[in-house]
Amino acid sequence: MTTTPPSTPPASGPGAFASSGPLLEVKDLHVEFRTKSGVAQAINGLNFSLEAGETLAILGESGSGKSVTAQTIMGILDMPPGHIAGGEIRYRGQDLLAMKPEQRRLLRGVNISMIFQDALSSLNPVLPVGWQIAEMFRVHQKMKRKAARERAIGLMKRVGIPAPEQRVGDYPHQFSGGMRQRIMIAMAIALEPDVLIADEPTTALDVTVQAQVMRLLKDLQTENNMGLILITHDLGVVADVADKIAVMYAGRVMEASDVYEIYAKPGHPYTKGLLESLPRLDSAETRLNAIPGLPPSLTDMPTGCPFSPRCPYATDLCRNELPELLPIVGQHTSACHYRDDIYHGRLQTPEEAQT
Repeated sequence: MTTTPPSTPPASGPGAFASSGPLLEVKDLHVEFRTKSGVAQAINGLNFSLEAGETLAILGESGSGKSVTAQTIMGILDMPPGHIAGGEIRYRGQDLLAMKPEQRRLLRGVNISMIFQDALSSLNPVLPVGWQIAEMFRVHQKMKRKAARERAIGLMKRVGIPAPEQRVGDYPHQFSGGMRQRIMIAMAIALEPDVLIADEPTTALDVTVQAQVMRLLKDLQTENNMGLILITHDLGVVADVADKIAVMYAGRVMEASDVYEIYAKPGHPYTKGLLESLPRLDSAETRLNAIPGLPPSLTDMPTGCPFSPRCPYATDLCRNELPELLPIVGQHTSACHYRDDIYHGRLQTPEEAQT
């Protein structure tokens, strides 16, 4: 936290912060939850970067730290029990964690915005959706009510809400799940943020609506050159939209690369296991391959690699020494002691070695 933040961050716009580096950069982030059962290490040395117009997908099982990462970036993490134990989150070169709370609030929703996974619980049930969208303009741009309402109607049309002039006064429960998610997207992009975080944006939606929502996000990203962070546990959702992927497990990035490299040649047993658990049209198998076991308790992390208790390739080295996130080829990195062997398909399980 070496950079002194400006006394009053500007409201919005890419020229608000002068920086030649990434649009958003997370450096060695550590987040803990102090509970009666002990200290839960939710984020353990997280690193990633995001460029303008780029989509980063953060993948992992429930409890891997994906949503905590999003909340920490947005500055909405409950503290206590949450505690940021170290690291930096830099937006256009400025460390957000070094800013005062009122400075962060000026950025939230304007420069960095977020779509939450449960639209029904995120929207206010007793206020019309048009009023909730228009509030973005009334609060941040001091716009008059009539003008803000017109902007809300325009945004509803932009995200594909049919007959927005008639539906602007409707309440959240009067919309389908897919339409409510579009309302959430309209609110998130209202002020044309530089960075949009989408936390499980297609949860509980059917496959057709999932595809529509993801196409909408991609189109909006292209229009505004936004950096998009897509948080999900579904590898199928990100295959067509992500530029690069970071695979998280137990608060750490296990593997990171561009989307094509990850799918073609995974370099970590966890990523390999996730890919092998997907259903395939070219396979006659009727049962899916599941990763055995459960993620570790965050208050009682195993020594060595956190994935070692579930890893079919684990050795004593894995169980005793924590692997670093290191390159395999180019920008493809993996936190596995046997990253090169996994990547090139040379590593065998004990059972495979005996056959």
